[in-house]
Amino acid sequence: MGMLFKFLFVVLILGGLGLVGFAYFGDLTPEQTDVTTPVQLNAN
Repeated sequence: MGMLFKFLFVVLILGGLGLVGFAYFGDLTPEQTDVTTPVQLNAN
């Protein structure tokens, strides 16, 4: 039973390190697009 907890602990640590590494080194920049919206001024 102790080996199971040790294995789960190691998997959680490696998963956390992988998540932190991807957050720092992964390409997470959003794609930029131009947005144009027509605006009517003084419309009755």
